[in-house]
Amino acid sequence: MAQYQFSVSVQTQFLPDQSEPGEPMYAFAYIITVRNTGEVAAQLIARHWIIQDARGHTEEVKGLGVVGQQPLLQPGEAFQYTSGCRLRTSSGTMHGSYFCVAEDGTRFEAPIALFVLDASGAEAPRTLH
Repeated sequence: MAQYQFSVSVQTQFLPDQSEPGEPMYAFAYIITVRNTGEVAAQLIARHWIIQDARGHTEEVKGLGVVGQQPLLQPGEAFQYTSGCRLRTSSGTMHGSYFCVAEDGTRFEAPIALFVLDASGAEAPRTLH
């Protein structure tokens, strides 16, 4: 087991009631679970997202914490939050990383694997680990 490690899982959902395809504007929610799979307590300090729609338009989002929090996770602990984004196409992708600091001062990145946002057939939530 790595000494400094967070695992990230994602579940996505299309939000038809908040979307306006005629605009075009498609709204998506994503539920993120961050788990400390390492051996040392660590805090999630910042996020970095790369969001791309189906036309290749890319947006980068950086900021402190997630949903206004910077959770400190003991080994084995998890933190879950829900957030969202809007795209100008009915599908797109997101990926990125979290910047974390362990209680001993060691800094590390927790990668967030690429996941798909897709309005077609979106009744079934999609999960990626």
